[in-house]
Amino acid sequence: MAADESDGRVVRFPRRKPASEGAPPTGRIARGTRLAAVPVAYAGRRVAGIGRRMAGRDPAAVEREIRTRTAEHLFQVLGELKGCVAKLGQLLGLLELGLPTDLAEPYRRALARLHDSAPAMLPAAVHTELTTHLGPHWRSLFLEFDDRAAAAASVGQVHRATWHDGTPVAVKVMYPGARRAVEADLSVLRRATPLFTALLPGAETRPVIDALCQEIGAELDYAREAANLEHFRTALRHDPDVVVGRVVAQRGDVLVTEWLDGIPLSRLITRAEPAELDRLGVLILRFLFSAPARAALIYGDPHPGNFLRMPDGRLGVVDFGACTPWSPAFLTVAGDVGAAVVAESVADLEAALRRHGYVAPGGDLDIGTVAARLRPVREALMSPTYPLSADWLREQVRLATDLSLSNILRQLTMPPADTPLLRSFLGGVAILCQLQTAVPLRAECTRWYPETAAAVGL
Repeated sequence: MAADESDGRVVRFPRRKPASEGAPPTGRIARGTRLAAVPVAYAGRRVAGIGRRMAGRDPAAVEREIRTRTAEHLFQVLGELKGCVAKLGQLLGLLELGLPTDLAEPYRRALARLHDSAPAMLPAAVHTELTTHLGPHWRSLFLEFDDRAAAAASVGQVHRATWHDGTPVAVKVMYPGARRAVEADLSVLRRATPLFTALLPGAETRPVIDALCQEIGAELDYAREAANLEHFRTALRHDPDVVVGRVVAQRGDVLVTEWLDGIPLSRLITRAEPAELDRLGVLILRFLFSAPARAALIYGDPHPGNFLRMPDGRLGVVDFGACTPWSPAFLTVAGDVGAAVVAESVADLEAALRRHGYVAPGGDLDIGTVAARLRPVREALMSPTYPLSADWLREQVRLATDLSLSNILRQLTMPPADTPLLRSFLGGVAILCQLQTAVPLRAECTRWYPETAAAVGL
């Protein structure tokens, strides 16, 4: 098998027929049955709990046990199914801080395991995938290859290895059957559109769901991910605080990148000093916020497993599958809405929201409540730093998930083009709340988007 020398360029190998060994459940019925088992088991635990309470067990202890077992069961299923439902689990993991304190702990423990790992492919399945995509002599490409998965995520798992030139590398191998599993999940998600429409009657949910499905489906393209990674690496090559490993090789469903020997943020959150967590939070904010300006891409998958603290203190970033091209047109939107928020002009705010498609044509809007909900944005823009915390996120989640007809979100909609940006924003805010970051939003706005900051009045 011929291969280009590893000189910083992507090494490509002959195309091979894909394998199917080791696939997660891929059919809609099989995957739906696994998910349906979770509420059924929960109902059974509730019934059993009644008996235990009647037998004299402490009601609080019984309730904690039910929540713990349900959380473990839910995220075990999400990890086994992988695909989109595992990504849902990751999103829930970021937002678990929004749960009431007495409900969050069992989910926090189960979610931490889902972030770091999912049930791994057996070595035989990994070898089959490597043979399929790198060829029968794939072992000659490596001096060493660890069959144990170093990390696992929604559509692939990562192995530590040493490339033939001595470079430590991360070998990302897609789960066999991942494409069919994701297609099944996306089909279910599209069929659930009427539910989202019922919850958000003012929103055009079908285009938003379609945009989300397209974005998730694109993450299955490892050639695209390799291009995204190299694009970010080039854009950030002079950044003294952020490191992105280079692409070593890519073929089909296998991606080989330079290994970043850092500690995942998910392991630091409970161990590092508050000042260090705050410093890392500022670096994450800067990376996410400046990505459109520096790389013309939105980094769409921020969660604690994708950020590392490097030995020299820099922020390491991995997993570039969920990157979406940035449209500078959004700066006009941000300038118009931001100027109205900073000026506290309710009339200008309503005009900007309607002009840019955040309210259905002719739709009602309680602009006073909208302005009140956006007050934290003004405070963050006008202050040197704005403290984020679990309590702050908990209140925002409570307001956003209120199912009452008076919830202002029911009067708003969202242009489909904003879907990747919203995904990045939600994930980033959740991480910063976990880190208790004092956000220097004003300084970052003026640094990376000076014209928009001036239009806003900063």
